[in-house]
Amino acid sequence: MAVDRLVALPWSNVYGLARTLVALGTAGTLAFSSVDTLFRPVALAGDFPSCEGAASAAVFCLAKGDHSGLGWLKWLCVLALLVVAAGWRPRLTALPHAYVSYSVFAGIAISDGGDQIGLVLSILFLLPALGDPRRWHWQAPPSDNGSRARCGWALAGSSGLLMLRLQMSLVYFNACVAKLPHQEWYDGTAMWYWSTNLSFGAPGWLDTLVRPVVSTSWGVALMTWLPLLIEITLAVALLLPRRIRHAAMWAGLLFHFSIGLMMGLWSFALAMAGGILVLCLPSGATITRRRPQSTGDLVADPGESAAVRPPARTAA
Repeated sequence: MAVDRLVALPWSNVYGLARTLVALGTAGTLAFSSVDTLFRPVALAGDFPSCEGAASAAVFCLAKGDHSGLGWLKWLCVLALLVVAAGWRPRLTALPHAYVSYSVFAGIAISDGGDQIGLVLSILFLLPALGDPRRWHWQAPPSDNGSRARCGWALAGSSGLLMLRLQMSLVYFNACVAKLPHQEWYDGTAMWYWSTNLSFGAPGWLDTLVRPVVSTSWGVALMTWLPLLIEITLAVALLLPRRIRHAAMWAGLLFHFSIGLMMGLWSFALAMAGGILVLCLPSGATITRRRPQSTGDLVADPGESAAVRPPARTAA
């Protein structure tokens, strides 16, 4: 029996956990920010929600100018995101997740990089999630017999996750390379400026630990250059052996946790953590198409956890 096609099953708890982290990041932005903070006038940008052009499709435009209505919509979005984070019926929650992420990015006055990457990832999650047959995204990939449509969704989902991986590689490559022309980054002093910044510096309780480190030449150089090393390693993670890739994953997760802790950018940290998981971990099982003389079964490779098997063809 000759093997002529390999398709990876994308429906694993790897992408499930990533969806959860991204959804929690967006939910946190809404839940822990008041309506007056989220929707307010911005100099040179006008009032928010801005309901002009493509931004008019945001859910918050349903209640523009209605303070109480914006509050209700905010909490409905939080509820929808918590359902996504719980992992229930990815097929049904994929589009609401992407729509809420778009509404937040386009509709609030304080959108940042976390909201932007959350939108991008929620869109890239559409292909695997829309074909996900599981009740919960924490469950093992399906192993029951399936149709050719199931195989098509598996291919589409794997393609979506591949695009997500490439997107994350480009994000980290740009994050590293874009810093290099600035003197503060290549001379090793950038983190002194960030850590002492009144808006993005460490909170008081943490500043007592950070300030002595950035006050020394080796300490501030290490805090400046180590993020560059982590970013460029994640940028080429797809080319690295699995053991090194896993080490880079943990370094990246710790790096973004530190950003959340020091700068308070938790939505950004959670969204990037979700992307790192998909970038560095296997996306799922592998299914192999074998064609015997009378059937067209799809069976799993030895050691894999699941397979999709379309019905056998019978001779006329």
